[in-house]
Amino acid sequence: MSNRALASSRVSTECRLLFLAGAFACAALICIRPVAAQTHDQTTIERKVVTRVEPEYPETLKRLYIGGVVKVEAVVLPNGTVESTQLIGGSPVLGQSAMKAIKQWKYTPTGSKEKLVVQMEFDPHR
Repeated sequence: MSNRALASSRVSTECRLLFLAGAFACAALICIRPVAAQTHDQTTIERKVVTRVEPEYPETLKRLYIGGVVKVEAVVLPNGTVESTQLIGGSPVLGQSAMKAIKQWKYTPTGSKEKLVVQMEFDPHR
């Protein structure tokens, strides 16, 4: 085998190894636990969740030990019901599960419509 062929083979093997290492590093960084936290301005009164529905962990992802963190924006009406949700970060598969659960949440009533960001974490080891 020529030197050029050996160098080309080494480069392609190194590229594959770097890709796999990056994929495993990303997967390791996002495995946490199913808990939600709300984030919003400090000037607003914190809305409490009165009724909370836990998300279903997709069985395939749990079996493959794939976890993650998702951020969902929820629009909450004055009466405390969730009008809509939108995934703003994280895995689309886990996000669908989180949004389905959050749409069923009920918050304490207030005088106005609000946008809240809910962070939900999924850990396949729990």
